Amino acid sequence: MEFLSQMWSLLGLLTILQNVLPTQLLTLLHSLWQSLQDSLTPYSYFDVPEFLGSAAVEPNALYRHVQLYLHRSLLLSSPSPPRLTLSLPRSVTGHVGAAAAPPSVSLSPNHSVPDAFNGHRAVWTHHADTLQDSLEERRSFSLRLPKRHAAAVLPAYLAHLAAAADNLERSSRARRLHTNAASPRGSASWSSVPFCHPSTFETLALDPDLKARLLADLTSFADGREFYRRTGRPWKRGYLLHGPPGSGKSSLIAAMANHLRYDVFDLELTRVTTNADLRALLIQTTNRSLIVIEDIDCSLHLTGDRGLPSMRRHKRRRPAAAASDDSSDSDDARDDVLGTDSHRGKVTLSGLLNFTDGLWSCCGEERVIVFTTNHVDGIDPALLRPGRMDVHVRLGPCGAYAMRELVDRYVGAVGDQEMLDAAEGCIRDGAEMTPAEVGEVLLRNRDEPETAVMELASELKARVNAADELQWEDSAAELSDESPTKKGRKGFAGWEGKVRILGRLRSLTKSESGRRGV
Repeated sequence: MEFLSQMWSLLGLLTILQNVLPTQLLTLLHSLWQSLQDSLTPYSYFDVPEFLGSAAVEPNALYRHVQLYLHRSLLLSSPSPPRLTLSLPRSVTGHVGAAAAPPSVSLSPNHSVPDAFNGHRAVWTHHADTLQDSLEERRSFSLRLPKRHAAAVLPAYLAHLAAAADNLERSSRARRLHTNAASPRGSASWSSVPFCHPSTFETLALDPDLKARLLADLTSFADGREFYRRTGRPWKRGYLLHGPPGSGKSSLIAAMANHLRYDVFDLELTRVTTNADLRALLIQTTNRSLIVIEDIDCSLHLTGDRGLPSMRRHKRRRPAAAASDDSSDSDDARDDVLGTDSHRGKVTLSGLLNFTDGLWSCCGEERVIVFTTNHVDGIDPALLRPGRMDVHVRLGPCGAYAMRELVDRYVGAVGDQEMLDAAEGCIRDGAEMTPAEVGEVLLRNRDEPETAVMELASELKARVNAADELQWEDSAAELSDESPTKKGRKGFAGWEGKVRILGRLRSLTKSESGRRGV
């Protein structure tokens, strides 16, 4: 009882002193007390506030990293988790037909969770203080590390935490599909919808070697932050996808976005009025994004003027090293155009080059630029050089491996392997069907695997015959060619044509005999 009486007396004295002593003196006494504690404790403490500065308006990125790291790495995997706070915003439950989202988990205020790093024990504590005369809270995390090792452990531990949080945010964040709307000059902007395309590299019917190379290149790019900083290159990469319609270019773009967990910005060039609008749209794109221009050869007339003699002389004077320099600026882009654009009120090749590889293309990082075309020959070579389009991917007709992949995915196991082998043989004989065409044949017979494969083999067989007939027509036309050019070559062209047609007749005869079992 006497001890409790003394404690109450001490508390009363402290209350009186707090009301009597000046605020400056109380602050000084508190600082001295904290310094005494810090000198006696074996730990170092580091505060991570939610907002920076006295105004508390600028978010602290490190606070967000700690929040993500604790949520995924410690709170949900701890065998004996501390006190947790569960929350589910009303906006999540209000979407009709939406999948049920799990509640978010956070460390409750004034509770701690331990962590271990390189043999050292760290403790995170969550603080939430209510501001005086306000309902707002000032939140922060504090990190406790052993004082003897804090200086050596802290930088590596924060780098580990930031990398883990970065991966977690990339895998969990909702992604968007953006497109630019047709709008008056000066108001170029994007609108977006949720990106929910189901295509992945697992569902793509691609050659295994091509798929492996693409995955390795994309992964290396996404993990290349330090490489791009060390080499002084902008953290971006260009892909050109070319091939006939239905070869899977759009599906590959969606698979790339899903693999990287990037937003997609689908740029429609015909809706862009000027180069300034194009630049404004580029500035509005976010980091970790896929910027796509589909059918680049049809979007605009983007062929530079290469007919000027002075420009050709200028091109010859350029040193060879300039052609291989992948860190071009806007002047390099204009040199590649080899001419001054006369239509200053429209999007020009020079503007597009600056968009992909000029100074303005470096206003963000971790961006992938993708062009698609059905006719690669219709694109100006200035757009295709390394540094702009680094990786060229040709997506052609469906190969034998891709055909079997599609059959397995669309209709499952097939009992008639002989018919499947026949379909594969037709592909090897030169029959061409795009993955979209093969998929459509299988889709309309997806409940009858045998019928699906039989119809696919029949379609491929018809295309082999059509290719043989076309080859015969081309050879016959060549044999009967009596143009003055042919006559003026001392008869050699006619003999060469006869030799070629006889060779083709022999190959066609052997092929037909083999198919008939002769």
